Amino acid sequence: MSVFDVQGSETETSPLLHGTTQTKQKTPLPKLQIGILMLVQMAEPIACMSIYPYINQLIRELDITGGNDAAVGYYAGIIESLFFISESLTVLKWSRLSDRIGRKPVLMIGLFGVGLSMLCFGLSNSFWTLVVSRCICGMLNGNSGVMRSMMGELTDSTNMAQGFALIPITWCFGGFFGFLMGGTLARPQDHWPNLFAGQFWAKYPYFLPCAVAASIVSVSFMFVFLLEETLATKRKRNSNARGEQLSEEYRSNESVSENMANVTVPLRSLLIRSIIIPLANQTFLAFLDICIFALMPLFYSTPHYLGGLGFAPQTIGLWMALFGIIDGLFQALFFAKIVDWLGPKRTFYTGISCFIPIMVMFPVMSWLVFSGGADYMVSIALLCQLLLIVAWDLSLASILMFITASAPTKNVLGAINGMGQMTVSIARAVGPMFTGSIFAFSKDHNILGGHAVFVVLCIPAVGMLWLAAYLPKELQNRDEDE
Repeated sequence: MSVFDVQGSETETSPLLHGTTQTKQKTPLPKLQIGILMLVQMAEPIACMSIYPYINQLIRELDITGGNDAAVGYYAGIIESLFFISESLTVLKWSRLSDRIGRKPVLMIGLFGVGLSMLCFGLSNSFWTLVVSRCICGMLNGNSGVMRSMMGELTDSTNMAQGFALIPITWCFGGFFGFLMGGTLARPQDHWPNLFAGQFWAKYPYFLPCAVAASIVSVSFMFVFLLEETLATKRKRNSNARGEQLSEEYRSNESVSENMANVTVPLRSLLIRSIIIPLANQTFLAFLDICIFALMPLFYSTPHYLGGLGFAPQTIGLWMALFGIIDGLFQALFFAKIVDWLGPKRTFYTGISCFIPIMVMFPVMSWLVFSGGADYMVSIALLCQLLLIVAWDLSLASILMFITASAPTKNVLGAINGMGQMTVSIARAVGPMFTGSIFAFSKDHNILGGHAVFVVLCIPAVGMLWLAAYLPKELQNRDEDE
C-alpha cells in the first residue's frame, strides 16, 4: 500500500506509529520525488546562509554602530532574528493552509518570498531597508514545515531515518554553497575591478551574492512543477502508465482520507504530551543551534583586541563552507547507520551533549590568539570545534523523526509541523538577538574576560539534557495497519 494512504482505523488520539514486534524490510525511498524535494529545499539555505559571511562587515560599512565595533553584535543579532520573528507570525497559517490546498502552492509562495527578499537585501543601503527585506522573507515563507510534512508523507517507519537524514544534509550542502558564495562574491569590485568597475557596484557592494541567490531560488521554483503533490486529497487520481484502474481498496482509502481532511482539527486537540514533548525538545534545539551559528561569524569577525579571530568575510565564508561540506558528507554517510545502531533517542542525546564542548572551544581559541599561539594551533582548535558541531547536528534529523511519529493522523501532520516551525521560529528569533546582545555586553564590560555569553548559553543546554529524557525510548511502527 502507498505510504500516502490514510487508514480508516486511525483516530485523532492514536499515534501514527503503532508498536510492532515484527521486523519489516526497508521500503525503498521514492528517489526521484525526494531528490526533487531536496533540490527545492537547497535553495533556501543557499539564500539564507549567504548573508552570514558579510553581515557584520555590512553593518560596519553602513555606520549603523557609529564606529563601535563591540556593538556590531547587537545589530547583527537583530537582522538575523527578523526573519524568524516574521516567520513565527505566519508559518502556522501556511502549514494549516497546506493541509487544505496542498503542499506545492505553499512551497511556491515561499520560494517567491525568498527570491524577492534577497534582491531587496542586496539593494539595501540603510538599516531599515535591511529590516524590510528580512521581514518579507519571513512572512511569505512557510516552507520548512511544509517540506517536513512532505517528507513524512513520502516515507514510512522503515525508511524514515534515511528520509529525514536528507533534510539536515541538504541544509549542510546548501549552507556550504551559501557561505562560499557570500564570502567569495561580496564586494566584487575589490576582487575583480575590471569586471565590476561601475558606480552601481560601489553603491551596492553586496548585491552580487544576493542576485545569484535569487537566481538559484528561481530555478528551484521551476523544479516545484516536477514535484507530485503529497497531500492525499490533492493528488491526481490518474491510472498508472500500464492503464491499470484504481482498486476498490484504494478508492475506499482515498475517500476516507478526503473525509478526514475536510474536517478542520482544532489545534487544542493536538496539545497532548506525546506531541508537546518532541516539540519542546525541537524548540530548545533550534534556540541553541541558531546561537551557535550567530556566534560563529560574530566571533570570527571580531577584532583580535576584543578576543575574536579577526577574519575577513572571505575567510569566514571558507571556514563555514568547510563545515558545511564535512557535515553534509558525515550525515549522508553515517546518520542512518548511527540511528540503526544507537536508536533515535541515544542519537539525539549524543548530539545535544556536544553543545557545552562547542562553547568551551570559543574561549580556548581566544586564549590562543591572546597568548600569541601559532596560527596552526588556532586552526586545529577551530577544526575541532567544527567536528563537534557535526556531531551536534545528529540531533537535528533525530528530533524530526520524533515529531513525525507523534502525529495522531496524517491529515494533521502539516498542522503539527506548523506548530513546531512556529515555536522554532520564535526560538530562532530570540537566539541571535540574545546571543549578539550578551556577546556585545560581555565584550563592552569585560565580563568573565568577555566570555560571559558562552557560560550563559550552557544553562539552557543543561536544561535540554533534562528535557530529552522525556522523549519515548523507541519510535513506534506507523505501518502496522498498512
